[in-house]
Amino acid sequence: MAFETEPLFRDDPYQRDCEAEIVAVNDRGGIILNRTIFYATSGGQPGDVGRLVVDHNALPIATTVYGEGKAEIVHVPAEQERLPGAGAAVRAEIDWGRRHKHMRMHTALHLMCSLIPYPVTGGSIGAEESRLDFDIAEAGAIDKDDLTERLNALVTADHAIATRWISDEELADNPDLVRTMSVKPPTGSGRVRLVAIGADGAVDLQPCGGTHVRSTAEIGRLMVTKIEKKGRQNRRVRLALAEGQ
Repeated sequence: MAFETEPLFRDDPYQRDCEAEIVAVNDRGGIILNRTIFYATSGGQPGDVGRLVVDHNALPIATTVYGEGKAEIVHVPAEQERLPGAGAAVRAEIDWGRRHKHMRMHTALHLMCSLIPYPVTGGSIGAEESRLDFDIAEAGAIDKDDLTERLNALVTADHAIATRWISDEELADNPDLVRTMSVKPPTGSGRVRLVAIGADGAVDLQPCGGTHVRSTAEIGRLMVTKIEKKGRQNRRVRLALAEGQ
């Protein structure tokens, strides 16, 4: 039986805790809440870690994933002893420092997409380093120092970031919005969430279900650390937050 978890992180990625109720514990010990601020692993962004506080006892959460379908969010405990049961009231608390770095890095990768006009073949978001892979035939198509400079120009320009929703039909009519070849935006629910950077998405506009900061200035200084050849037409671009950021 699949359950539905209300994804509070989708409307407010800055919310650090919430009150919730356990609706089920699955056969692998995963805890399903009726609502959560824990982001579930998807789109290259790792699931949140943190803790669930039940009757003044803290249960560490090692990761968060989707369960049956895209409506059920499962909190995976770091330990399987003394798991609370269905009906228990909990306070869910994320590791905010880790989440905020993921938000900054995820937005930074969208900026990279806006500067590299090639299809994205893969990617991964980390708190310390992230990457995107591009379908590029020319070996010298990207210059590391030039890309770093242009990324930081977008950061310091303090572009606002907003989200809005369009229908599945609108997305089908605008296929150029989809930049990723490996991960397609989820459809079937009737609507798709767009992340817009700059006025009306002037800097970047693409479907995304991840968590993002409110403005590019919040990202902080970035460094393109490495550009690697991964196959005949695949170039991997690695990105990090500047030291101390």
